[in-house]
This record gives sequence, C-alpha cells and structure tokens, in this order.
Amino acid sequence: MLRNKLPMLFPASDIDLGNEARTINGYNLDMPEYRFYHPIEVRYGDLDPQGHVNNAQFMTYMEQARVNYIRNLELWDGSSFLHIGFILAEARVTFLSPILFTQQVRVGVRVSRLGNKSLDMEYRIEDAQSGQELARGLSVQVSYDYRLAKTIPLPDHWRQAIGEFEDLD
Repeated sequence: MLRNKLPMLFPASDIDLGNEARTINGYNLDMPEYRFYHPIEVRYGDLDPQGHVNNAQFMTYMEQARVNYIRNLELWDGSSFLHIGFILAEARVTFLSPILFTQQVRVGVRVSRLGNKSLDMEYRIEDAQSGQELARGLSVQVSYDYRLAKTIPLPDHWRQAIGEFEDLD
C-alpha cells in the first residue's frame, strides 16, 4: 500500500487517515495536512543581496518537492526526463516570510485535483522546526508524452496511486 511508503520526515502517527474524504469535481474538500514533505537545504547561492532566499528559488524548492513526490509514489524512477509524464502548465507562489541562510526548511506537497489530462499540486514551504508557513504555492501539471510532443490522458496507474495516497476519488 502506498500510504506505507511515506517519507520518514515525520512520524506516520501524525497522519489522520481515518474518514473518507468528501470530493466535488475531483477536489478533496476534507484534505488533511500534507502527507509528503521534502527537506530543503538552503544554499549560500540561493541568497540575494538582502541576505534571504531569492524569490525565484521558492519555485525551485517547489520543483524539488514535486519531483520527489512522484518518485516517492514510484511514478517516475528519475532515469529519463522523457518518461517523467507531465509538463508544467502553470505555477504560482505567495510569499509570506523570508527564508534565511541557516533556516531549516521543508516543502509539503500534495495533489488536490485529478483532471482528465491534468492535476493540481499545492505546496507549503515551512520552517522545519517551528512549522511557520513561509510561502504557499500551486502548480498545474499536464500529462504529456515527450516523444509525441502532445498531451495525453492522465495514466490510470497515476490516477490510482495518487488517489490512494491523497484519498481522492
């Protein structure tokens, strides 16, 4: 079961997998906190002249979490980008607080909607020690065949793996 493959970044006892989720048009209305977190090492090169992480790096942090999320669910093995299975169509980030060089940061990522050819991912960038939310984001990925250079329906095995992990219908 994929739920047993949660990263060891937080104890499974902190996750409530109890009740069935209510959904409307593929959106999980009762979505719990994030089930997947990816740690981020803030590098010196991530900083801007003001001494905090440059705003462009927030998108890179979300990308790192997104890639590790699909790898954690065994939807991509990381060997070839031709097999990654989706392409980024939209990305947004809301900045809430600066990230500093010595700060321990992690990114929560979850899929909040499964469409016919696309999926929505939400992100929470937070201080790993205090849990303070530093930024939040959203991205839309479109299922894509890189060899044919065209969109394709979201593969059934993706829909099943993500739906099970996130309690989506």
